[in-house]
Amino acid sequence: MSTQAWDETRVRELHDELVSLYEPVDRVAEHGADPTAEPGEGVRQLVTTILSQNVADANTSRAAAALFERYDDFAAIEAADHDELAETIRVAGLADQKTARIQRALAAIREETGGAYSLAFLDAMATDDAKAWLTAIKGVGPKTASVVLNFYFGKPTMAVDTHVERVSKRFGLVPESASNQAAHDALDELVPDELTYPLHVLLIRHGRERCSARNGDCENPVCERYCDCEFCA
Repeated sequence: MSTQAWDETRVRELHDELVSLYEPVDRVAEHGADPTAEPGEGVRQLVTTILSQNVADANTSRAAAALFERYDDFAAIEAADHDELAETIRVAGLADQKTARIQRALAAIREETGGAYSLAFLDAMATDDAKAWLTAIKGVGPKTASVVLNFYFGKPTMAVDTHVERVSKRFGLVPESASNQAAHDALDELVPDELTYPLHVLLIRHGRERCSARNGDCENPVCERYCDCEFCA
């Protein structure tokens, strides 16, 4: 691995090499048109992202389907009996904690808007202010906030899940000792705004397919150039 320091130019080179290894990321194909045009879509994404915390995608989908099938709207979810709601989303794990987080988030949104379940007000905020508003809700961390702000509002903040964090540390994008919050801060500072979403997707794919936690398929040009993990060394 090169010992060259990371800068914007090198991040762009990494992105281009990941695209060559995989394929370009089509944001519109994955997430559709501007979500701010659909009232409630940002709220739905926030709720779904809370469900996704520390659980596999398949169970997130099952829990979200059960939740939105059982309750007619966000008001009904906020007002639901705690135990009933927890049972509805139990497949997502940590059901009691996630129930409390979802209901706190919905209450905060309703109070901020004067009764509407919409996050459209975040669109007018600076990214740091919007992230601060979301993370002030207990149980909404930097990754959950960044998913909502980047995926659905196009704001330049990079969601750092377990795959992004692991690969970023192996590539030296962030220090090995960095906390998840520190990793978010470092990548937001380093990654060009227009690459926050595609690089997020590409690093996840690389982490799943070639750079897993317990193994590494290092015979590829990206790992050969950037990685210095135990499997590549």
